[in-house]
Order: sequence, then structure tokens, then C-alpha cells
Amino acid sequence: MPIDNEVYDREGAGWWDENNPLNILHGSLTPGRFAYFRDVLSDRLRIAGAGLRALDIGCGGGFLAEEFARLGFAVVGVDPSEVSIETARRHAQGSGLAIDYRVGSGERLPVAADEFDIVYCCDVLEHVSDLDAVLDETARALRPGGTFLFDTINRTLESKLLAIKVVQQWRWTRFIDADVHDWDMFITPDELTARMNPVGLEVREVVGLGPRASKPTVLLNFIRANRGKITYGEFSRRLNVGKVKRLGVSYMGYAVKTDDPTRGHISE
Repeated sequence: MPIDNEVYDREGAGWWDENNPLNILHGSLTPGRFAYFRDVLSDRLRIAGAGLRALDIGCGGGFLAEEFARLGFAVVGVDPSEVSIETARRHAQGSGLAIDYRVGSGERLPVAADEFDIVYCCDVLEHVSDLDAVLDETARALRPGGTFLFDTINRTLESKLLAIKVVQQWRWTRFIDADVHDWDMFITPDELTARMNPVGLEVREVVGLGPRASKPTVLLNFIRANRGKITYGEFSRRLNVGKVKRLGVSYMGYAVKTDDPTRGHISE
């Protein structure tokens, strides 16, 4: 089942429109992820945004880029969809935020080596054609000691039910006319950790990311959104996505780039 990544060009003008299905990634997903990332940076690593550089790999319409910019980071956002990049630029300008958006892919980032203090990558790793190249490019872009923040979807029966059956296949709950995920491309935490190590990214923590609403509520609101009874943005808020105890659907975490001069690059 090939992934339809062209949906981000077809729908990318409407990232910030609550009636657009891509807005599901904003309502509670943006604040849920960002709350964890902010806690990691401020409370554990004692990192403040002012004067530091952050790279957003697969920035889409700029949801997280704007949050990091408001913390004081100088943000560069990269995405292969020109439509999404233009949408992100317009919204940032309208919000008075100076964010440097560039068209490019995670496999070949248009940035210099050792340029960033923070790199983050959300809802991306399960979409890419060459995961190892993306991780290698992530490490190349990070300065030694820099932090990589990430989230992705776990490859479990639970994620197959929610991310494939409910989101893509069931008529009553399918909310977008595109196959946005392939279960075989989902990544377990152990697999991701093992594939980060060779490029000098040392995983420090992995936690669950998922809906905190009850399963019946999640299913009911899928149907409501699919029927146009509520907006996709409101649906996302009702999911109440954030840090959860289990890793069954999605997970997030952080890694640190080790200062290892023997580390090789896959693509330079």
C-alpha cells in the first residue's frame, strides 16, 4: 500500500483551516507534543530558546515551528511540499514570526553541518523512503551535544487498528481520501534506537503519545468529524492527545548527539 505523500500538496493550503483534515495534527497534537518537548528542554536539559537555532524536519504548515519561534529559537523549517511551505510562510508572516522556511527533504537537508542546537521531527519518520538517510542528516545538522526531539507511530496491532483501519479503511471513520500511512513503515522504539546509534544519536527517553479521551469517545468523534458535525480542529481537541503511559499507538522522546569523531555519514 503506497503512501500518498502528494496529499500535502493537494490539501496543504489549508493546514490552518479547522475544516481541513490536516488540521487534526494541530488541535491537541501540537500542544500535546510541545508540552513534552518544552519540559525536556527547560526542566531536564536547562535549555532556553533565546539565541539558539532549531531545525524542523517535515514542518508542514508550521504548527510546531511557530511554537518554537515563540520560545525564542531561530527556526528553520524544511518540507518537500512547496504548497505547505508557502502556507507556513504566509501564516508566520501574519503572526509576526521570522521563520526561515525552505523546500527540501529529510534525506538531503538544505542546511550546514553542526548548524543547530535542536532538531525535531514529528509525524515524519513513518513517511520517509530512507529512514537511515534522514537520521544521518539529522545528526549531521546537529552540533555535538545537540538534542533531537521526535515522535512517530509504533508498529503494533493497536496502531494498525487506529492508524490504518479507523483512519484509512473504515467508511464511517475515514476522514481523508488518501492512504497517509503504511503499517509496515511504522517503527518500534527498539528499532529506532538501534538505527540512531550508528549516526551518534543516543536515545535518552521514550514515552507514549496518544489520545487521552476514552476509546468510545474517540470513535464517536471520528464519525462526527467525518459527517461534518464538528470541525477537524474540534475533533483533534476532543482527542486530548498528549503524554500517555503506553507506547501502543505512538511515542515521542529525545536523543542527544554524542561527540564521536569516528561516526560516519551515509549521505554527505
